[in-house]
Amino acid sequence: MTDAVPDYAPLCAPPDRSPRAPRTPFPALSCDTHAHIMGPATRFPYAKERIYTPPDSTADDYRRLLAALGVERAVLVQPSVYGTDNAAMLDAMQHLGRGIRAVAVTDPAIASKEIEALHNAGVRGLRFNVVDRREDRNVVPAAMLRDVAKRIAPFGWHIELLVNVDEAKDFASAVADIPVPIVLGHLGYPKSGARHWTAHSAFTDMLRLIDKGRCWIKLTGPYRITGSADVPYEDVDAAAHALVSAAPQRLVWGTDWPHVMKKKPMANDGDMADLMQRWIPDAKIRARVLAGNPAELYGFAPGEKIA
Repeated sequence: MTDAVPDYAPLCAPPDRSPRAPRTPFPALSCDTHAHIMGPATRFPYAKERIYTPPDSTADDYRRLLAALGVERAVLVQPSVYGTDNAAMLDAMQHLGRGIRAVAVTDPAIASKEIEALHNAGVRGLRFNVVDRREDRNVVPAAMLRDVAKRIAPFGWHIELLVNVDEAKDFASAVADIPVPIVLGHLGYPKSGARHWTAHSAFTDMLRLIDKGRCWIKLTGPYRITGSADVPYEDVDAAAHALVSAAPQRLVWGTDWPHVMKKKPMANDGDMADLMQRWIPDAKIRARVLAGNPAELYGFAPGEKIA
């Protein structure tokens, strides 16, 4: 698989395979809302048109990470290397059992019967990536999303967007009338970086969307928006604190494991999990973000957890 990797699909560094526990233990029923299953490539080959080649990071690898972090629920997100083939993710969900939900990637024309089948498998949303494109980068396809939303709304699903909010023209107005929740990763994923993100008009617009109950934000991938090389990625603090202050009821957390295409030194997942104590020192609010909010967004049953 790695003997003839095309120029446009460079190999990614693997995650730290010896994660440690957070210094401040996570509360019961905490949920990692953003992780990807990769491979094994011999069984689930990656798409030829991918832009990176990940190391195999399987359901068994992920279970060990969750055990180390003390996390009892998880949400798998379909990675771009598999396109609309959700087979690896769905297989991992079966392998991991209870306490697992997912966000799939499908053709926008997905039929209600297929939506129902994915729902029964534990899928609770659809992901659309408008960043990793060769054309129309950060252009939000509002009409298409409205059409998709009409079909997924009866199932209580949401739309997750991978988008650089600061570069998406008229983002707030583009998603304002989409009739399902919108979930944004990486604190809004500002292309210009985290340092001045809170002063950007798009950050203010994003807060307005949250205030109207239209938007959820994932506290994920700080290394994707920082200018720093290593944890604790101090320039991300201002945006994280602003979001926690403004809308703790609409925040969730995720590891972004296995950290594909990470340009900076690979950090231990325990060190990155410690950012939750740094960003949310109040234990009750931290429990809401780590456990209560994801239970609401992804529909976990009371007491449901990974065995």
